[in-house]
Order: sequence, then C-alpha cells, then structure tokens
Amino acid sequence: MYKPTEQQITFPHEFFLPFGGKLNPDNKWCQLALIIPWAEIEKIYARSFPVNRGQRAYSVRFALGSLIIQNMKSLSDRDTVEEITENPYLQFFIGLSAFANESPFNHSLMTHFRKRLGKDIINEVNEMIARRTKEREDPDDTPPSGGDESEPVICDQVESEEESLSTEDKNSGKLILDATCTPADIHYPTDLWLLSTARVSLEEIVDVLHMPLIGKSKKPRTYRHKARKNYLNVDKKKHATKREIRKGIGQQLRYIRRDLKVIMKLSQKSPLTLLSKRQYSNLLVSQEIYRQQLEMYKKRKHSVEDRIVSLYMPFVRPIVRGKARADVEFGAKLAISIVDGFSYMESLSFDAFNESTTLIQSLENYHQKYGFYPEAVMADKIYRNRENLNYCKKYNIRLSGPPLGRPTNDSEVLKEQRRQERQDAGIRNSVEGKFGEGKRTYGLGRIMARLRETSETVIAMQLLVMNLERRLRILLLYFLKEYFGMNRLAY
Repeated sequence: MYKPTEQQITFPHEFFLPFGGKLNPDNKWCQLALIIPWAEIEKIYARSFPVNRGQRAYSVRFALGSLIIQNMKSLSDRDTVEEITENPYLQFFIGLSAFANESPFNHSLMTHFRKRLGKDIINEVNEMIARRTKEREDPDDTPPSGGDESEPVICDQVESEEESLSTEDKNSGKLILDATCTPADIHYPTDLWLLSTARVSLEEIVDVLHMPLIGKSKKPRTYRHKARKNYLNVDKKKHATKREIRKGIGQQLRYIRRDLKVIMKLSQKSPLTLLSKRQYSNLLVSQEIYRQQLEMYKKRKHSVEDRIVSLYMPFVRPIVRGKARADVEFGAKLAISIVDGFSYMESLSFDAFNESTTLIQSLENYHQKYGFYPEAVMADKIYRNRENLNYCKKYNIRLSGPPLGRPTNDSEVLKEQRRQERQDAGIRNSVEGKFGEGKRTYGLGRIMARLRETSETVIAMQLLVMNLERRLRILLLYFLKEYFGMNRLAY
C-alpha cells in the first residue's frame, strides 16, 4: 500500500542535528535534493501500488534517494545502508527530518526498491529532470539546443499563419545514437564449466528429494566424486586439446542424464514441493542446458538459439561485439541517445539486436519530446541502411556519413564531405565518452544485480545518475556566471 507522503523538508536548515549546527546548503546532496522534483515523481511511483492494502511502503524519496546514493558512490546494499546511517547529508537527501543513529532500513529492502521502481519509472524520471533542466536554462527557447538562440522581433503583423507553422516545424538540434553491452557479473561461461555447475545443482536436488526416504530406501548413485574428478582433470589443464574438452563434455552430459533420471524416479515418491524456489528454478534451467549442450555435442557446433550461459542468470545471452578486448560479452545490449549532453535509454534487451533498427523510433521519441525532428543524426555506419536514409530524407534530417554510391569526382564537394565527416565524428565522440564514464566511474562495466528486472533498473539508474551529475555541473556553471557577472558590474 502506498499513501502520498506528507510535506517533507526541502531545505537543509530545517534538518535537525542533535549535536548542533546546520547542514551546508552548498553541499552536493543538498543541491541534488532541491533539483529532483520529488512531488512529481511520487505521482508516477504511486502507480506501482494499484491495491490499497498491505503494509505502508516507504516514500519515493526514500526509495529512489537510496538507489541514487548507491549508484553515485558505487556501493553494495549493505554499504549503502551503513553510509546513510553515518552521514546526515544522505539522511536529509532521502527525506528524514532529523539525524538518526540507527539504520533507517534493512539492506534487504534495496532489492524491493529496485523491483518497485523499474526501468520504465526511472526513464520517466530521467526525462523529467532533463526537461526541467532545459526549461531553467532557456525559459524562452524551444528545446533542444542547436537551433537559433534568438528569435526575430516581429514589429508588424505581416507574417502569415503558414510561415509561422513552417517555423514551428523546422528541424533543430542534434541527436547522437550508439549502442553498447553492459556485462553481467557472471563466470566466463565455458561448456564444460556450465555442465559441471548444472550437475552440482542436480545432485543437491537429489539429496533434498531423498531426505524423507532415508531408512526406507537406498539412495540412488550419482557418482558425484568421480564426476568432479573427471571435470577437474580437464579444467585444470592449461592447454586442453579439443579432443580432451569434447570428451569431458560428453562425460558431464552422461552424468547429468543419469541425475535427471534419478530425480524423475524420486519425484514419484517425494513431491517437488520439497524443493526451494531456487532449487526448482535450477532444475528447470538445468534441463534446458542439458538439451542445448546435447544438441551442440551431437551436431558438433558451438551455437544454439537462446543459448543459456549461466545457471543462476538464465536470461543473460552472449552479445558478439568484435572488440579488441573481448569478442563476446555477456549481458544486456543498451542503445542510448544523447541530446544536449543528456542520455536517454532507447532500447534495452538481453537478446542481441541490430542497433540500426532503433533509429526511426529514436527520431519519433525526439519528435514527441520537442515537437519537431532533429537537424542531424550522428551515428555509426551501421545505421546508414536504405530504410533509415529514406526516413531521414522524408523529414529533411541529415544522417552523418558519406552518401551511398560511388564517390563524387568533384574535389571541392569531396573535400566538403570529408570535412563534415570529421566534424560529425568529433560530435559523435561524446557518446563514447558517456559509455566510458558509465563503465569506469559507475556500474555499467559490470552489473551486479542478479534478477532480470533489477538488472534493468540498475542500468536505467546509471543513466539517471550521469544526468544528475551533469545537472550539478550546469548548476555550478550557472552560479559561476552569475557571480563573475555581478563582480564585473561592481567594478
């Protein structure tokens, strides 16, 4: 159950400190608390609680504020709670009215916060903050930047309605698109290791199902010690041959087949309800892993549709990237757009997809936000297919890169094209910087969440945190301009 929060304190001087003093209003967390529109976000968050029953949930400022703190400081769930307990600025940020020595909540609630918010709510909050930032920067201008900063003053009423409409529909701004992979925190998956992990989980299930039958019937053989020894004989070799690896995979497949038969027989005497939720999930995933690996083993191939690479995170898929550091990464593929330095999620999927298919939808999202299409789109060559080029031509949008077909023989035109390409490449580099910032400074380089929905929330939170950091930099720049402008007036 969720009830609208009573009026929370919004100014640092209202926060009570038992040891005296006041909070510094120029502190980063005090500034962030004033930037984020908590009241508007609360209306969105309340939609996650359609039923007005049950225990009253924490406020959105409490939940979202805790997640922002965790992602900004790159903390675990336990460390986040400890950090909030020790820091009065963080307690003010999540909406407490006074400093408390005790932990404000248990660390296990962080998972519930991630589930309740979800990537859709986080994306709405992200766009809301970016929109409010732009409105404060240019209250009289139409976002985004890229168009004319000043509009002509019309002295006489000679302009017709058609001219005014054409001015409103004029393309403006630049849209930057790109995609990357956000690796999940999993063991590097090899077929042999994955089969061994599935076998161990099945052996645990055999023990649970046989427990009520102790003293009534003999425990079926699983040969777990021999299976473990066979696995290590191959896995410990520094340079195992293909023949040795294939032999080890065949052995593990036979052990798993035996364990599945044993579990089927035991289930006739012991109900599967004895298994925990985790064990039952492992049973289902292990059966699918066995089917996929057996198919690849028989057909002597190394790929299969919807290939599972982790027993505990079966939604993760291999994403072929072709990068110098890693040809294949394992995690979600993320496509983002950048407008005026703010990042927006365009597509997120654990299945590989062609990022060029997101261009048209990204342009429609841009038009929905601002009321017109961008002047230019900065993207990789993969986006330059005929469908996208025809769509951009229809709406008078310039797509970066050389035109299709044979290069022109005109040296002046060719020189101008190359100059434009270099300029576009320089603008497009900002998206690579965003990916680097997210992966080095925040958590996009390794997603530590274990569930599908919480992993999506964490990825969306990274974009929100980067936009909040940019919002703080803009606020600081605004104050510096005001300060130095006042000093020049004084002199």
